[in-house]
Amino acid sequence: MLSIFQPLLDVALSQLDRLSTDSFQLKRRLLQADLSLSVTEYRLQQLVGAGVGAGAAAMLNAAAALAGQFHGLFAVLSTAAAVFLGAAGRDNLLSARIRRRQRRMLAEFPTIAEMIALSVSAGESAPSAFERVGRVATGELAAELHRTLAETRSGTPFTSAVKDMDTRIGSPPISRFLDGMLVAIERGTPLADVMRSQAADVRELGKRDLMEAAGKKEIGMLVPLVFGILPLVVLFAVYPGLTLLSIDF
Repeated sequence: MLSIFQPLLDVALSQLDRLSTDSFQLKRRLLQADLSLSVTEYRLQQLVGAGVGAGAAAMLNAAAALAGQFHGLFAVLSTAAAVFLGAAGRDNLLSARIRRRQRRMLAEFPTIAEMIALSVSAGESAPSAFERVGRVATGELAAELHRTLAETRSGTPFTSAVKDMDTRIGSPPISRFLDGMLVAIERGTPLADVMRSQAADVRELGKRDLMEAAGKKEIGMLVPLVFGILPLVVLFAVYPGLTLLSIDF
């Protein structure tokens, strides 16, 4: 039964490739979201979302027709908008999942970077440092370390496995840390010095992010003060005087 609709599905999937993210970038985003979906399966989910949007628009237009308020142009525009929103909604869910995962990894990153730098400074190699940190750490980033080590045990070179890890994470601060480590390994630079400097940069990044978050919280705390407490203070200060003036008159 499915083979009957296969040509139609192929056309719809090719149109989605043209209108949205290409297959290569989509595959990378699926890796960053840690989803075990193929590009075709994700496109099918987008088609389901578009179909749900089209069904909702059809029900709305049917209700308008029963009420005697059907307009052809509105029906076409609403259906097109619902189809677009249904397909784009799945993409927004994917983007939100990527952002949440990257935030969790960035929260773990300073501690793990320090641990890797300490392990390397103690005389261990980069793969051994990854293994040691992966044993004691937990979280999204630690899981990526485990996955990288699993790839190296299956025969993938360590540098290639780290590059794959960088692709799966897709976070600029972590990418800079991994790139610095790979450059030190490829050029024969003392890895301990590079890791210590990279860990120091990570600490500064954490302090800067903390200061930015504190600044945003400070602005947020001013909102109830300016629009809530201050008007009440002014009201309590002015109201007795207005009351006395009204009594005098």
